[in-house]
Amino acid sequence: MNYKYTSRSVEDTIELAQNFESEKFPNMIICLNGELGSGKTVFVKGFAQSLGINENITSPTFNIIKEYYEGEMPLFHVDAYKVEENVDNFGLIDCFDKDGVTIIEWSEIIKDILPEERLEVKIKIIDENTRVFIFQPIGSKYEELCESVL
Repeated sequence: MNYKYTSRSVEDTIELAQNFESEKFPNMIICLNGELGSGKTVFVKGFAQSLGINENITSPTFNIIKEYYEGEMPLFHVDAYKVEENVDNFGLIDCFDKDGVTIIEWSEIIKDILPEERLEVKIKIIDENTRVFIFQPIGSKYEELCESVL
């Protein structure tokens, strides 16, 4: 089952991410997909802010993974946009078992190595301010997550 949420502003997107953060659990995987400028990094910013991370969150395009440890639990922010092959070389798979939250932008590029259970999020741009988030939970704990947040 898919769930939909319409964000009408950056503030809406941040609040949505904060609602998901409030239901976080160790080894949570959130996969964000959408065009450039759709709000993937804004979602991560809202999530990180709720975790208590005060660092400036930017897309880790050139680093591929940015790790944040100052919050309630570790946050691993991944940008797979420039990943071409051999994902083992940058340690992504290790992030899945570090008792933190892993949020992956452009996850469709690395779908073959993603954990079986995860939350898939497709973001569609409607206009300058409006985005539609389509959540597809894969696994019972992600289904429960969507039920409690949406």
